Amino acid sequence: MAAAPQAKADTAMQVGALRLPEGGAWITAAREEALARLRATGLPQRRDEYWKFTRPDSLTLAEAPRAALFEDADEPEMFGDMDRLRLVFVDGVFDPEASDPPEMAGVRIERLADVAGQDLHWARDLYGTLEARGQTPVPRPLAALNTALADDGVLIHVTGKASKPINLIYHHRSETSDAILHHLIKLDPGAELTVLENGPAAARFNKVIEVDVADEARFHHVRVQGRDHERRAATHVFARLGRESAFKSFTMTANGVMTRNECVVELTGDDASAHVAGAAMGDGDFHQDDTVFITHDAERCESRQVFKKVLRNGATGVFQGKILVKPGAQKTDGYQISQALLLDDDSQFLAKPELEIYADDVACSHGSTSGAIDEDALYYLRSRGIPRPIATDLLVLSFLAEAVEEIAEESLRDEITARFSGWLERRRG
Repeated sequence: MAAAPQAKADTAMQVGALRLPEGGAWITAAREEALARLRATGLPQRRDEYWKFTRPDSLTLAEAPRAALFEDADEPEMFGDMDRLRLVFVDGVFDPEASDPPEMAGVRIERLADVAGQDLHWARDLYGTLEARGQTPVPRPLAALNTALADDGVLIHVTGKASKPINLIYHHRSETSDAILHHLIKLDPGAELTVLENGPAAARFNKVIEVDVADEARFHHVRVQGRDHERRAATHVFARLGRESAFKSFTMTANGVMTRNECVVELTGDDASAHVAGAAMGDGDFHQDDTVFITHDAERCESRQVFKKVLRNGATGVFQGKILVKPGAQKTDGYQISQALLLDDDSQFLAKPELEIYADDVACSHGSTSGAIDEDALYYLRSRGIPRPIATDLLVLSFLAEAVEEIAEESLRDEITARFSGWLERRRG
């Protein structure tokens, strides 16, 4: 029984040794507050309620575990056919020469490292604010660690409709890179923005995105996590939604020895809508965890959580999702589904769906299932002359379709489906 106190002491020593980056008064204050939050909770441990399915060890080591680089010259560039603004990071550092001119998107884009020393900036009222709100009722220590230590990222302020999507591209060049990025996105009333993300980023990656979506604004987010198999990542999205606003986020995960994606959304304005979805495919030494917490704190709001995982050769998938309906959040419409397709007897899916409701006029539902390929459907396809491997792949893609359909843009849906199809084809047989 002495293991837990000793583990707490070890993390306290790690936290105590942290040194904050230099910056101006407002960001230094935010970093100090985040460090205080981290000291209060300590780094995550396996005994913590929301870490019991996922070992946090490799995400909290003082040095990042080594991750081999992966290069595939024949693989087409992700989102390469889209007219988009490219912002490139290499091992967690912004690369201006590889990036497009920021003004091309028609929005205000700045680098966190460039504004951290300024006395006055709009980021002062947002940096660390949504992350701090997201620490209650569930502590998220890796997000607090990020707010305390991040010294790079992008700040995006949208006053109208962005002329093109913004693509954040993360390159991994060092086997021992340990990247921490913190992005801020502020959408004014009626604004609209699409953010695309792709790339392995680093051997170990800790990222936070704080998104403030004002009244009647629209935010679309599509993220692809793939390529390097040995990479490790802990990502966090914190969003606050105003009246009649919309938030849609989709994540595709393929490969990666350890991935933990957290999404925390507050619906604070009436008639707001939040859709969070994900589709994952894992093979072998693969552990992928989606942890979602959506709070309804206004009337007539809608939320959807749709997560699908395909697992084989001993891969592990985790889903922890919660819908919290506060008093007074009447006419809430909350939906949550998490499902896994297990392609062998060695893989596992661990799920913890939750509803906590304090209003009496709501429609909330959740469900979670796992199982094997439908043999009747497989027999039907094979009876039509389709070989078993191809028939299996078709059923897998059909299984993932509900999550992929959450992407608003048809061309993006098609590209994600094509990537999944390629992943299956490479592993066929």
